[in-house]
Amino acid sequence: MIITTTHYMLLSAALFTLGIIGVMTRRNVIIILMSIELMLNAVNINFIAFSHQLQNVVGQVFAVFVIVVAAAEAAVGLGIILAFYRNKETVNIDEMGLMRW
Repeated sequence: MIITTTHYMLLSAALFTLGIIGVMTRRNVIIILMSIELMLNAVNINFIAFSHQLQNVVGQVFAVFVIVVAAAEAAVGLGIILAFYRNKETVNIDEMGLMRW
């Protein structure tokens, strides 16, 4: 059995859907960040699959940039969550509105 671009697209769509469901239904900020990472990885699968299909490295370069942005987002996001947890002792998204003035 040959794995085609359609298989990668279906896998990517499934991962992206799971990420969307995680963002929309969960109230825990850490789970929401993990869901965002899952969605970014789904996009990376598409970039790599189309890069392979078109015999072009541009998709792979974009995937590396997405990985770099995801790492920076995780570092900054976890820093904000840690600071919030130290002040409020919760990571519930409903309490995040208290960070405003």
